[in-house]
Amino acid sequence: MKNIIGQSRNKCHRRIAGVSLGALAIGLILPVTITKAAAAEITPATSATLQAQPEQDAIADEQDQGGDIVVTGFRQSLQAALNQKRESVSSVDVIVAEDIAKFPDQNLAESLQRIPGISIQRDGGEGRAITVRGLGAQFTRVRVNGMETVATSTDGASANRDRSFDFNVFASELFSSIVVHKTAEASLDEGSLGAVVDLNTGNPLGGKTGFSGALSAQGSYNDLSKNVGPRVAGLLAFKNDAGTFGASVSAAYSKTKTLELGNNSVRWAQALFDSVDGTPCYTAPNSGGTYVRSAACDKAGQSFHPRIPRYGVIEHDRERLGITGSVQFEPTEHTKISIDALYSRFNEVRDEKWAEVLLRSNERRIDVVNPVYDNNNNMIAATLNDAYVRNEHYRRESQTEFYQIGGTLDQDFGDSFRVTLLAGLSKSNASIPTETTFVIDNRTAQNYRYDYTDMASPTLTFGNNMTNPAGFQLAEIRDRPSSTVNKFRTAQIRTEWDVTEGFQIKAGGVYRKFTFDTQGFSRDTAVCGSSGQDLVLGTITCSASVYGFPFTSALAETVNLGNAGQPGGTTSTYVVPNIDAAADFTKLYSRTAAVDLGNTRSVSEEVKGGYLQFDVKGDLLGLNYAANAGIRYVKTDQVSIGLVGGAVTAVKRVERSYDDWLPAINIALFPTKDIVIRGAISKVMTRPTLGNLTPGGSIDGFNYSITNGNPLLLPFRATSFDLGFEWYFAPQSIFSVALFKKSVSSFPVAQTLTATFASTGLPKSVLPPSSPAFINFDPNQLYSIRTTVNGTGASLKGVEIALQAPFKFLPGFLSNFGILANATFIGSDATYGVVGPSAIVCATPTTCRLVAPAATPRTSTLFGLSKQAYNGTLYYEDSKFSARASISYRSPFVDAISATGNDFEGYARSVNVDASVRYRFTKNLELSIEGVNLTDDYRLRYTDAAAQRNYENNHFGRTILFGARVKI
Repeated sequence: MKNIIGQSRNKCHRRIAGVSLGALAIGLILPVTITKAAAAEITPATSATLQAQPEQDAIADEQDQGGDIVVTGFRQSLQAALNQKRESVSSVDVIVAEDIAKFPDQNLAESLQRIPGISIQRDGGEGRAITVRGLGAQFTRVRVNGMETVATSTDGASANRDRSFDFNVFASELFSSIVVHKTAEASLDEGSLGAVVDLNTGNPLGGKTGFSGALSAQGSYNDLSKNVGPRVAGLLAFKNDAGTFGASVSAAYSKTKTLELGNNSVRWAQALFDSVDGTPCYTAPNSGGTYVRSAACDKAGQSFHPRIPRYGVIEHDRERLGITGSVQFEPTEHTKISIDALYSRFNEVRDEKWAEVLLRSNERRIDVVNPVYDNNNNMIAATLNDAYVRNEHYRRESQTEFYQIGGTLDQDFGDSFRVTLLAGLSKSNASIPTETTFVIDNRTAQNYRYDYTDMASPTLTFGNNMTNPAGFQLAEIRDRPSSTVNKFRTAQIRTEWDVTEGFQIKAGGVYRKFTFDTQGFSRDTAVCGSSGQDLVLGTITCSASVYGFPFTSALAETVNLGNAGQPGGTTSTYVVPNIDAAADFTKLYSRTAAVDLGNTRSVSEEVKGGYLQFDVKGDLLGLNYAANAGIRYVKTDQVSIGLVGGAVTAVKRVERSYDDWLPAINIALFPTKDIVIRGAISKVMTRPTLGNLTPGGSIDGFNYSITNGNPLLLPFRATSFDLGFEWYFAPQSIFSVALFKKSVSSFPVAQTLTATFASTGLPKSVLPPSSPAFINFDPNQLYSIRTTVNGTGASLKGVEIALQAPFKFLPGFLSNFGILANATFIGSDATYGVVGPSAIVCATPTTCRLVAPAATPRTSTLFGLSKQAYNGTLYYEDSKFSARASISYRSPFVDAISATGNDFEGYARSVNVDASVRYRFTKNLELSIEGVNLTDDYRLRYTDAAAQRNYENNHFGRTILFGARVKI
């Protein structure tokens, strides 16, 4: 183990080794030759050297050729990854370029899900965010070429305006390696409770002399959208004969169009109806009067019903472009200068077209006929008269641009002292220039029937003609443009001093300036205002029966639902507004946009700190060991700015500082050359969620919700314990078990309650003046009120089990097979404040209403945590042909406190099956076909973990990629 802390290893740590030309080229250009003697003990530095060897015409499988083991292709990547894992003192997992380039992965998140302990959350059919050992995306820090950064995007159902890293911004082809640090070191950047993920681009000095390059071209076909989109990637690299200068550039471009088909309830709620099975529930129909208690009305009112039951078609149009560049100059063996740049652009247009009934806040006027109840207090089926039928068309156009440039100077002073200087900046611009919704209503529809007997696939039948535009009025108009800018400025100095053989001191300092700015605007309006005239054009007289513009075929488009998993009898053809025509008719984009107070805020964090770490290695009573121990100190100066609304909009600014001392110890024991035992203890922290730090708030007058921030939230702080066992029983093979525990001492939690507007003490003037809440102001209207408070902490413990092995023990061609498999089991407890179901309360016999209880403590898992996760890959590889089939399973998980009387909401289990087949015609040409989500797995989301009420259930289809890779 003499190289664990040796000089060659230290050079490797400055820049993760493992590729020479980037992810695209590694499998086509760079075989690896490993001697049998070295195969058992390969340092990251020697791994880098091996991968830099000139190309050889070697077969892909292992053969004994005069004492050498020849490893290329996918198996090369597995060996290189294990080399880095094996020689690290702390717990790490690695994917090198071949792995990234040749899994059928659309982005980096889907590559990362192969690692033990990592699960992903898909949005819009693509992997977007990761969970590491049960801790969600907000607890993971991501570094690109050694610098912490944030990349946010708007994709799927929501925009990410937080610390979570959106991996879908980047194509997987752009990166040469991914390293996941699961345990902390004093020398490792703070900010993670889950993991630090290093994304690394090219290393041109690791390549071969002269010019080299590669090109990949694929078509991407989705079986729901029936669309074929291009996916192209290329790389060009140069290294001079002296090996002192290298440069590389790579680019990847893709464009896809996919569909998301399914249903959505927009949660379930309780409310009092106008009548039930002919029994009046009020002394006056539709509005006014007082509630009259009866068994039928009370049961209906206290049961849960879907708020906005609907089926819809969602179109995703994505375009992704990424470019990387790297220049390296090594004038002497003691000096190395690296400059890396990365640019990524991710555009998405999301179109949603829904046919729905707006029960939410309109139950007072609805007559319920033939209700059916289940054992979870759900009204799972009913016919509704005087229903509020609403069809809507939503379109969001978004763009994320990410820039990063960084420079590194590695300087050796003699053989025992080294200094690394690193500086750079990154910027992520996530803008939404258009977020438009047009709504058409029929507010007196009859004979609407919903049936959630099958919670996943309800039957929704409209009694009126849903294809006739004349049956609707254009009633509400919304546009909510916004932009979010994240910036990182980083400067670091790292030093390493080899004091004696087996003893090293590391020390360094860090400065980071992070700024987050988001601005939101609104052009929302209801067509008919309180003045009796429409708020847009002033051309109609509003009344109870005239609440919008007459809807005509010139403003309409027809939607065919297609295969959304709907049962027979579901209305599957309907009209929605044509956004372009409706925007032109209403002059929407000519309206002056008002500032959206709650979505206009900023946070600035300035971090200063340093670390001191001692690395030791040696043997004790014949037992080889390596360890590091140290402490990291950081001081965080935070400035939060938000807007507070009312008669006058005010800017509120809150400043504060806090510091953290973060000790960490890692120990690795080597009882034999094939076995490693690891242990680690550390203090870790994650800074609070950005969206919660605003001192301002927002009110949604369309959805009757109020959100307040809390700039004084404590960071997430925890003590982390790890114990691992690794057995490298053969080349490219490992069996490992890791135990982990995190005791979270401070844990901000969301708090939601339901209360009347009057109880908040807020004036009517804080409501958006064109919203239904303002126009039809009712102080007794119930609102969902959300904020965040400091919680009491949480605990997490679990185990990872992983196996990786080629089947070399089998005869003949069967020896070309191999397997990668892992499983993660996690237990977790966290306490949240949850508001339960409401009950009918009568202050007097004639004043009855639904009243929500106070929030009570409830125990659940940490948000985003699946108790079980499994990943498995079966692969085959010979000199020409390779194939892989992968399956990923994630058990159900909760991801938020729900609202309207439900406890927690989350997602059901998910199973994704991917596969790829490749054939190498020559050393320069390879053809491939790959499949993603081959079983077309549905994504089922629920509200209320106990009752499992349907929130949404949708699918995205299968994606097939076919193409060729050419080495130039």
